[in-house]
Amino acid sequence: MTWQQRIDAALDARRAADALRVRTTVANGAGRFLTRGQQRYANFSSNDYLGLSQHPDVVRAWQQGAEQYGVGSGGSGHVSGYTTAHQALEDHLAGWLGYDRALLFISGFAANQALIAALTGKDDRIVADRLSHASLLEAASHSPAQLRRFAHNDAAQLAALLDKPCEGQQLVVTEGIFSMDGDSAPLGELHAAAQRKASWLLVDDAHGIGVTGPEGRGTTASLGVKPELLVVTFGKGVGVSGAAVLCSASVADYLLQFARHLIYSTSMPPAQAVALLAAFNVIRSDDGDARRQRLASLIGQFRAGVSGLPLQITASQSAIQPLIVGENDRALQMANTLRQQGIWVTAIRPPTVPVGTARLRLTLTAAHQPADITALLEALHAASE
Repeated sequence: MTWQQRIDAALDARRAADALRVRTTVANGAGRFLTRGQQRYANFSSNDYLGLSQHPDVVRAWQQGAEQYGVGSGGSGHVSGYTTAHQALEDHLAGWLGYDRALLFISGFAANQALIAALTGKDDRIVADRLSHASLLEAASHSPAQLRRFAHNDAAQLAALLDKPCEGQQLVVTEGIFSMDGDSAPLGELHAAAQRKASWLLVDDAHGIGVTGPEGRGTTASLGVKPELLVVTFGKGVGVSGAAVLCSASVADYLLQFARHLIYSTSMPPAQAVALLAAFNVIRSDDGDARRQRLASLIGQFRAGVSGLPLQITASQSAIQPLIVGENDRALQMANTLRQQGIWVTAIRPPTVPVGTARLRLTLTAAHQPADITALLEALHAASE
């Protein structure tokens, strides 16, 4: 089989399974409304949970940062790309989240890949929740360590796997709020199981930071758990992009020596770091509290209304409210029907989710209004008939 034949066969297989991914060009995809061409849709596909991507303080901070630092960092943080803006953001995050150090990464995917690749060796074992994000599972499968998966949120099975003999160290991997189901991990039970075997816990709290917990400090803070390794990303509740790893001082020093994604990547623009610091100031303010309360109210309204429809929902209390449809073609058909009614939702299909669990991944944000939720529920009622 030639290269081209291999590529064509893979694409044909995706098309036959109604699983081919395509991108859609939009004029604006992060706010209450999404504009495509000349049509405006109510946007229920954005991860901008608090509506901070368009917050005037955050926008102004990025502009001021660009005026001071320019639009690029100029290099890796190990060369010339680590500025006072980066340091200020790292110091803020470490103090706010209760860790010795924070290290910035260009994306959450890069942070997870870097952590797992730098920490694990051939004698080690990674024990990951089966529904962990692709960035975690891919990094684990590519590492020299043994990978074992435990049933979703099953602390008992995790404990049983940790009890099996292991020559090296064991790393437990999970998410705070799961990106496709929207439910939360039992972090207290998972951490206790890890600690009984002197293992470390890595929590990716991409969908919790800014949105849950006191001051928006995330899922770990809301549950009173301090994992040894905490990854927070900035493209969801924080409204920008990038990520940080929170850890001890010695782990931070180790990652600065051995995390290749950190060493060999151009650091984020300093202006972005300035904007992120402004976003975290909003998150910690009365405005941030009001946005979280408004989002919680909208989530409650949606779950009360959708419970009467012939649709399968998950146990999610987060901004992620998936509706499990089952087959790929039905998920695509429902998404298309909703778009015809001015509602923008995304059909999520395998391999992103398990076969037979294709879904509409609805996301609610503080930018929505109660009338938007009412319109969504009415459209779902029509689409599910």
